Parts: sequence; structure tokens; C-alpha cells
Amino acid sequence: MRIKAALIAVALTVLSACSSGGASASDTLKVGVSPVPHAQILKYVADNLASQKGLKIEVVEFTDYVQPNTALVDGSLDANYFQTVPYLETFTKESGAKVEWVEPVHVEPLGLYSKKAKKLDELPQNAKVAVANDATNEARGLKLLEANGLIKLKAVDQPTTRDVAENPKNLQFVPLEAAQLPRSLEDTDASVINGNYAIDAGLKPATDSLALEKAEGNPNANGLVTRTELKGDKRIRDLAELLGSQQVKDYIKQTFNGSVIPV
Repeated sequence: MRIKAALIAVALTVLSACSSGGASASDTLKVGVSPVPHAQILKYVADNLASQKGLKIEVVEFTDYVQPNTALVDGSLDANYFQTVPYLETFTKESGAKVEWVEPVHVEPLGLYSKKAKKLDELPQNAKVAVANDATNEARGLKLLEANGLIKLKAVDQPTTRDVAENPKNLQFVPLEAAQLPRSLEDTDASVINGNYAIDAGLKPATDSLALEKAEGNPNANGLVTRTELKGDKRIRDLAELLGSQQVKDYIKQTFNGSVIPV
């Protein structure tokens, strides 16, 4: 998946979003999410906590990382909950869209998975390793490989495969859309998979991964995002408060057993 593929759509829709005048005409808050774990968490809030705030939430699921932002920009959504700050910053820089971070909710540690190796040192020379093809998750994946001694990167903020300085095993990188990475395990020696897609594919990050991002100090928390003109909307503030509540933290811990970690 590449953010640039959506830029033309964003450019065409941003004017209509700005002319819509701010908050949705409906009291219902439409929030775009990835199916796992975001939709599960948001549905828990909608079913169990939203009534405390008199809040009505419509959960809108997307299976990729592009549409939730373009739908937010064109006014089809009031907020989304699927992305990290680095991903949002890349999107806003490339698109010019007026969307803003509201609140972090959880961390999904990125993991390296394999159906052919049971531990890192079993990866062969010239192993094919799939990584996400969007800039943010590609950089995260490469940093995970570096942290586990498989490669060494040049000192850049957002590395790509062109920034691999040392590659002792001569790993062969296969860039794929993030949603396709779990399926790639049949054809690669290993794949770096985002937490939500790993869980959705039946993988257990805490036990099935060869290597896993550390949650402590991780800058890649997933959180709530909205358009700039809606950031002060009471519905957005109320949803942010509920997503950060102890009830939601407990739900995440009990439901995902360490594969998703509340902030």
C-alpha cells in the first residue's frame, strides 16, 4: 500500500470536506477502524461505555490503511482509529490534509514471523523477507530487523531497504501491502507483519513471532484522529476519554493477552 496512491483522491475531496462546515449533521459519530483489534475495542466502547456520555458511535471497518484517512478527509467519517503518529505525519505531509492526532490508545508490537524457521538463527542465507511497502511500516520493520542483529542501517530517521548498510545473511527484501503480509508467509522465509494483521490471521504475536517490537517507549501507539475543525467537538473529546479509560485498558489486557498493549 502506498499513501501516494490516494493523494489525488485527497486533493479532490479536501475542498468538499472543508466546505461541509465542520461537525456532522448527525449526532452519531462515524469512526473508521481496522477490523482487529480496533473495531473490537471500539465496539466494546459503543456497547458498554458510550451511553455514559450520551454518545452514539457508528463503527465503519476498513481492511487497508489508505481509505480510513481519505474517508475522514472527504467527510464520510468524523474520526478514525487505526494509525500511528509517524504514519499520520507522513500522510499529512504528502497530502496536505487537515487532520490531527487526538489521543493514543494502544500499541500493537510489530513482529517477524516465519513458517520455515523457528528461531532467528535458522533464517538461511539469501532468505526472502517480506516488509510493508508504505514508508512508515517499512521503516519500523527494518528497525526491528536491526534491533535483532539481522541487518545494520544507515543513520536516517525513516530508513528504506536502500539504507541497509550491512546485511550478513544477504536478506532479499520483498515489499508488499501491509494487509498482504500474513499471506506472504507461504512464499517467503519470513515476513514482518503489523500486529493487527497478525492477530486477524490467527497469529499470536507474544508467542508466535521470531522477534517482536518492545512496547516500552514505543512511539508507534495507535490512536484517535479527526479533522482539524472537529478536534474540539464534544463527541470527539468524550470518545477520547472513553478510549483512555481504565475499563478499556482492562478490556484490552483481558482480550488480547499481551498481543495488544494499552498505552
